[in-house]
Formats: sequence, C-alpha cells, structure tokens
Amino acid sequence: MNRKLIIACLTLMPMLATAQYRSEVWCPDQGDGTYVNPVINADYSDPDVCAVGEDYYLTASSFNCIPGLPILHSKDLVNWTIIGHALQEQQPRALFDRPQHGKGVWAPSIRYHEGEYFIYWGDPDHGVFMVKASQPQGPWSEPVCVIAGRGMIDTTPLWDDDGRCYLVNGWANSRAGFNSVLTVRELSADGTRAISQPRIVFDGGQENHTTEGPKFYKRDGYYWILCPAGGVAMGWQLAMRSRSPYGPYEWKKVMWQGKTDVNGPHQGAWVHTELGEDWFLHFHDKGAYGRVVYLQPVDWSSGWPMMGRGGEPLMQYRKPKTSTPTVICNPQESDEFNNTELGKQWQWHANYQQLWGMPTADGHLRLYTADADSMTNLWDAPNLLLQKTPADRFTATTKVRIASKEERQMGGLIVMGRDYSALVVRRMGDSFLLQQLTCIDAEHGQPEQVTTLATLEPTDRDTIDYSPAIYMDIYLRVQVSDGQARFAYSMDGRRYKDAGERFRLKEGKWIGAKVGYVAQCWQRKSNRGWIDADWFRVGI
Repeated sequence: MNRKLIIACLTLMPMLATAQYRSEVWCPDQGDGTYVNPVINADYSDPDVCAVGEDYYLTASSFNCIPGLPILHSKDLVNWTIIGHALQEQQPRALFDRPQHGKGVWAPSIRYHEGEYFIYWGDPDHGVFMVKASQPQGPWSEPVCVIAGRGMIDTTPLWDDDGRCYLVNGWANSRAGFNSVLTVRELSADGTRAISQPRIVFDGGQENHTTEGPKFYKRDGYYWILCPAGGVAMGWQLAMRSRSPYGPYEWKKVMWQGKTDVNGPHQGAWVHTELGEDWFLHFHDKGAYGRVVYLQPVDWSSGWPMMGRGGEPLMQYRKPKTSTPTVICNPQESDEFNNTELGKQWQWHANYQQLWGMPTADGHLRLYTADADSMTNLWDAPNLLLQKTPADRFTATTKVRIASKEERQMGGLIVMGRDYSALVVRRMGDSFLLQQLTCIDAEHGQPEQVTTLATLEPTDRDTIDYSPAIYMDIYLRVQVSDGQARFAYSMDGRRYKDAGERFRLKEGKWIGAKVGYVAQCWQRKSNRGWIDADWFRVGI
C-alpha cells in the first residue's frame, strides 16, 4: 500500500468507525430516493455547513456544553453521523468550570479555505473566536480570540477572490443594548484579527426586526448575506445582495412559514453541491425537543435563492443527487461503552474534570459521585453527562451498577432542562432508596421534590474492612412521548415496573431537554461512590 493511500485510510478511519449507526426512532431517509424533515431530529441549533467535494460537514451552537462545536459528516445532506468536536474546553476556565447555561458558543460557522477547516463563533460575553484544523474530525487548534468585546454573535467569514477576508456578525441585545443590525469588517488574510472597524451594512428596523444569524457568501459577482428576521417563533428568511461586501444591500424574503407549522424558519446554511444543486439547511424550534434541522431545495432561477416550494418549507422531497450510493446512517444515540473513549453523542454541562469519571477497560463507563453540598439543585451540577433527545417518541434504557461508600450517595437517569426529573438510587443506612427527583423552575433555584418509591436491598456488598461499599445492580428506563417522560425500573432486565409520576419535558437555556446520567453525594466524609454503566440503549 503506497504512502498516500495509507494516509487516506487513516484519515477516513474515524468516520468509518461510526458511519453505520442507524437510529430505531428517527431516520429521514425513506429508502426510495426521498427524505422527510427533519433530517436531524435532535437539537443542533443554528446549523452551518461547508461542502468539500462531495463531503459535507455541519457544526452547530453548543453554548455551555462540552465537548462543544459538534462536527457531523454527510455524503448526501440527509444521512449524518457525529465525527468529533472542535472545542474541548471553554475559556476563561474559572468561569466555564461551572455550568454557564446559555453562555459560550453561539451560532458558529464552518468554512474550508486553502486546505484548512475554520470555525468562527461569537461568545456574547467575551468576543469572536476561531479554531482551525487540517481535517474535520480534528485535532482542532486552541481557540484564538479574533475580536475581544461584548455583544458580537453569529459570525461568518468570507475569503474573497483576491484573498482578502471579511467577517459579518449580528448583535445580542441582551449584551449590546441593540440588535437587528448586521456589521461587516475586514480581517487579516489569515482570519486571526480585525484590521478595520465594523460598518453597519443592514438595519432590519421594524420591517425586518430581529435580523440575526447572517451567513456570508459570494455568487456571480454578488456578495450575499442569508439571515433570518422576525424572531424564532414567527420569522422568515432573508436574502440580501450587493456588489460590495460593505453594501448597500437589497433584500428579499426567500422563505416563510406559510401554511406549515415550521416556525421561523430560522437560520442555517446554503450549500452548493459538486453536482450543481443548491440546498438550504435551517432549524425549526420544537420547544422541549430543541431546534431540529430541516433541509430545503433552493431555486435560483429568479436570481434569488427561493427556498422550499416557492418560499414555503417542504416536509418531504427527493434526496440531493450524489455520484455514488450513500449509506443510511444517523447521529449516534445508543452506547455499549465498549470503547475506551466517551461516545461522541455525550456532553457535560461544564468543562470536563477527571474526577467526574471516565470509560473503563472492561466495557463500562464509570461516573463518580460529585460533591453537591454547594448546589441549590441539579441545575448547578457540572458533572451531568447528557445527550440530545433523538425523536418525539423514544425509550432510553440503561443497565447500571451503583456503588455507595457512605450514606446519601446517589446516581441514576435524568431528563434535564429548566424543569427536570430523575429516577435515582440513593443509599440510606445499609439499604438503597429508589427515588424520583423532580424540580420545576430549577433555573431560578426552586427546590427538588423527592418521592421515595421503594426500599431496595443491596445486590452485593464488600467484605473488606477498608472503605466497604454496598452495590445495587438495576436497569433504569425513561419513555418519552408527546413531550412527557415516564420512568420505570427492573431488577432482571425483563420485567419493568413504572416508577413515579409522569413529567413534562422542558427545554434548557437555548437548548432542548437532554437525557443521561446523574451521580452526586452530600456531606462526603470518605471515598466517593460511583455508577458503572454497562450500556445505554435508545429504541422505541
């Protein structure tokens, strides 16, 4: 095998290792040359995409969740798989070591330029940042602060034909005190610093209020900015063009809700394919389920990029053309924990710390109980390990062994948002209590309501004298349907018993509800307890 072929194989191996996952709960590819929306039925807010040949790479807002800046790969814009993350921790670390709900990474853009991949994003409290990599699955560079300051969001670079680089951005009213305007400035050719002052190139005013989320392109001699206006719930898509990057820009509405239930339809990415087709990916806000990704055809025959059918979103359409057949696959959900690296679907609520846990060599994920004495409720817990909800209706089941070294250590399964509910096993004395923890309005410090459902005797205990533990082997399950969750448990993995009250899902701060693991302890005097998760399986 020659050197170039070896390098190519090594580059593709991380993608091929995860390319075959197929969801049991949502698959947009209909297998007959058509797809249904959403093409990603999970919370990938503010998606952006770049095309490199017949490969497409998507990133999205990750806010405070880590690892951040997810990277998804597709060969046809319909079938996607997670191949990595571009951000392993957020700075300043002293801030993001604790949950900073709704802060951090807002509306990134991904671009390919001169053999490198670039991602830009606005942190509304700290400035505009950039990372880059020679391959999309990483490794990615450490973040570079391109422009320091407050209020800048929704950033997109454009490298012009002469090598000059321009950056467009929106503004967060919550930080800047104004919004609805778009500004452009010039960056250095390497995209690392601003070399001009910003200029307002568009003011949405009353007619196009809440103009935000701009994406910068060039086509047929025009500079194009595509962006939403009117807000998430009732807004529309704008296209604007000019012969100069600094405007003035003329504009036109190119997509709106029409008779559909597709709200916004909000910001996204225009993609021109290798085979000459044009498509637009955007998000639709599904409340507690988050902001999911839709795909629309784009028609340029009028000189403007009309999206969907005459500007109205389509729910079903033919798939984009490809030169070779594509494999049906979906973003990863289930995890057998057989890899010594954490599955790419998982995120923490703050910068990762080793004391929270790690995969083991024997096919488990170990999560240690974190000290919770300073927390008001689990909204403050940085060590929640969570993934996005994958569909309107799904069941998540996990097999766990809970080890407790002392009283009040607990762990289990949680559905997390501004309201949350969890099914946990907590040690009290020499027994375990099965409990449902529910908190309404957790964001504002409301207390948990704790309901004890059963007393369970340990399934095993240590016989050593030094720091002995008692153990509980148990299966925990959550069923989600119509925006509600219902927990259940089993001692043998076959017969499940409903546990606790139904719970209505609630979104988090700019993100959808998430599902995963919780492990906490109070007034720790000796060693931490832990959860050993054997597997986590998502199905109907």
